[in-house]
Amino acid sequence: MEQKIKSKGAKKSFYDVEAPLTSAKISLYGSSAEEFEGRVITLDLTKNLRGKSLELRMRVKNEEGKLKAYPISANISGSYIRRSIRRGTDYIEDSFKANCRDAILIIKPFLITRRRVSRSVRSALRINARKFIESYVKIRIAKELFSDIIANKLQRGIASKLKKIYPLGMSEIRVFEILKEKPLEEIKEEDKKLIEEQIQPKEETIIEDNAKKNENFEAVKSKTRKKKE
Repeated sequence: MEQKIKSKGAKKSFYDVEAPLTSAKISLYGSSAEEFEGRVITLDLTKNLRGKSLELRMRVKNEEGKLKAYPISANISGSYIRRSIRRGTDYIEDSFKANCRDAILIIKPFLITRRRVSRSVRSALRINARKFIESYVKIRIAKELFSDIIANKLQRGIASKLKKIYPLGMSEIRVFEILKEKPLEEIKEEDKKLIEEQIQPKEETIIEDNAKKNENFEAVKSKTRKKKE
């Protein structure tokens, strides 16, 4: 087995890591940016989310000398879940695989009812929650889904969908993890275009949007002038 010999006297310094999904400042200490390729870091977002104990695991990639961290999993701690369960309530949990546009995911939702409910109601909540999540994730990319979970958008959607069956006291995604990224060959051409547009918007579309805004602004100005006249 070959062993890498570290050069003595190599100067170490802090390297900044960009994490687009969070406002946290991340710095890694080492001798070069290349040594952080593939490293997994964990961010505790409890303070940012006002007490919700969410851990975001991210993998560092070295892109042309710049370090960027991409999310691979989001987990809510067991202690937070236990504190949320109250007497006289029921909880529903599930675990399944789902496909988004660019990855295969493992999703574990966790629901708490406001009162005790029958087994049939719990089963209906579990089934409908899974159907909603599967339909939600299949039209989005992983990066967008992580952003929705951090912003609590997906969880609100689940609670809104299930309130027709029974109102929930809490609706959370306990585990959201990328099991496997889809190879480029397996991604449809339509999905590739969508992924490219969401990750790096084209300059042409930005110019078109600005032109439309200017046209609308001019139209409003002309209407106000006519009214004054």
